[in-house]
Amino acid sequence: MVHLPSIENIWNISEHNFNEISLKIFRFQAKNNSVYAQYLDLIDQDASKIDRYTQIPCLPITFFKTHKVTTGDFESSIIFESSSTTGMGVSKNYIQNISHYHQNCLQIIEQKLGDIREYEIFGLLPNYLERQHSSLVSMVEFLMHNNKQDDGFYLYNHQALIDRIDASTKKILLFGVSFALLDFAEQYTTTKEITVIETGGMKGRKKEITKEEVYTELKTAFINGAIISEYGMTELLSQAYSNDKGIYTSPSWMKVLPRADNDPLSHAVTGQSAALNIIDLANLNSCCFIATDDLGKVHYNGQFEVLGRLDYADIRGCSLMI
Repeated sequence: MVHLPSIENIWNISEHNFNEISLKIFRFQAKNNSVYAQYLDLIDQDASKIDRYTQIPCLPITFFKTHKVTTGDFESSIIFESSSTTGMGVSKNYIQNISHYHQNCLQIIEQKLGDIREYEIFGLLPNYLERQHSSLVSMVEFLMHNNKQDDGFYLYNHQALIDRIDASTKKILLFGVSFALLDFAEQYTTTKEITVIETGGMKGRKKEITKEEVYTELKTAFINGAIISEYGMTELLSQAYSNDKGIYTSPSWMKVLPRADNDPLSHAVTGQSAALNIIDLANLNSCCFIATDDLGKVHYNGQFEVLGRLDYADIRGCSLMI
């Protein structure tokens, strides 16, 4: 009998055993995730004949809006829900163990920034805070509590946020939805050393601009700041963080693969614009193999860029700048 690896095993994945563990999880989910199993049957894919992770079929992300995508039956500790800027419904990810999600987030961000306890953490996250069941809010709230700090969330009170930033005696980490950070940057500046993590896009509040333009505007406000981006979504358990050029790096248990934008079962050339498939092996109780509606470019070293959305996809902010 095939058993899923533990989340702790997932965190220890390397390039050496990524294929082996991917195939083990794939075969388990192909049998025990009813939605994924039906999809594989419909596209006539035999799990036993697949021997490379690059061949694993990815479940179209729209299924998270129309079906309960879970591996096995379990009682959810929380259900994460996406935002819907188009009224076309929300995606749901049923989380069996919220601690696994939080610890997974901590593992990833500390790979990027080091010991998170050295930071005072703030969240400028209107839109996310104004709805329930946001995975991003859950992550940031956990990081705050992990640091034993008071609530650091802000909606539109930018003066209170700048006062708190200027009074801080620690390194500062600010999570912000793109449109709110740009609104903040129009009014305030700070010379504090601060790491700004931009995410979420414009949410229909502002004109879409390029990532480079967003970074340029934010650097006028955060004069000594480092501006990076987070790539995550409701349907995933893991996140990727960028450098200051908008190039993302995934944790060792997450890979982003290119596919042709007009054929969900085909592959595209690395280094060229393509639709993005994601393997997130931490997504054990859902589906680890997801075909997104995002357009990007996967580099030969495994890093990637996000360029926009497929034309037919619902508009959604997931760190996308068209």
